[in-house]
Amino acid sequence: MSTPRPETLADAPLGRESAYPERYDAALLFPIERAANRAPLGIEATSLPFVGGDEWWAFELSWLDPRGKPVVAVARFRLPADSPCLIESKSWKLYLNSFNQTTFSGRDQVIETLVRDLSAAAGGEVTVELFGVDDAALAPAPLPGEGIDELEVEIDRYTPAPELLACDEGAIVEETLHSHLLKSNCPVTGQPDWGSVLIQYRGPRIERASLLRYLISYRQHQDFHEHCVEHIFVDLMARCRPERLLVMARYVRRGGLDINPWRATPGWTPALPPRLLRQ
Repeated sequence: MSTPRPETLADAPLGRESAYPERYDAALLFPIERAANRAPLGIEATSLPFVGGDEWWAFELSWLDPRGKPVVAVARFRLPADSPCLIESKSWKLYLNSFNQTTFSGRDQVIETLVRDLSAAAGGEVTVELFGVDDAALAPAPLPGEGIDELEVEIDRYTPAPELLACDEGAIVEETLHSHLLKSNCPVTGQPDWGSVLIQYRGPRIERASLLRYLISYRQHQDFHEHCVEHIFVDLMARCRPERLLVMARYVRRGGLDINPWRATPGWTPALPPRLLRQ
């Protein structure tokens, strides 16, 4: 089983007992440099092989209005993939909980505060949107493309195995595939992270059974959601050499937060699919 990289996590709140904050505190946010986890994949910060972002949804966001009355909202955050840092998820949860007993003048002040603090932690501009809990934007929808989960395959690899991938060099196709069988594990606690993954590409046809076996090989892998997606992207580019490629995972919520990273070949700005039913 793969192991976490302790230099990125030694001081993180994840996996530690934490007191929940009573008041707003931006210092709770814990940035983690992306470079340490990208280096083993041969990814250099000065020449990223992809564009992309990390889309976070928060379902446990509340604050007090000037009368002391609670306000609740759902938030969507978008971090650029070229930001030097990601933000550790438990620290993000604790930070959002620090809003619970804090008074804000209105939604604009909440958004301004979130943008300022999260952008400072990530080292790149973070965008923030707030939704009402009954907003139509929260309605789920299925992933586009063809599902591959019903393929009859034998599985015996549960750590990333790019050698499983196979492509037909004689057939150039453009297609969208998805699987709901993605699972990886938290690099600190070992808790399971359940997700769905979308693959859009143009290039040599990816042999679908090989793709499914490869995606399932992450089942015992320990890493952050963002780095799993980058790992998949790099492996597909190296093994199948598509002209263009999008890899996106939509992970199931934990602690009121879900994380949805996507990476694509430069020059491609794909339309992001909506939320899934199990999110």
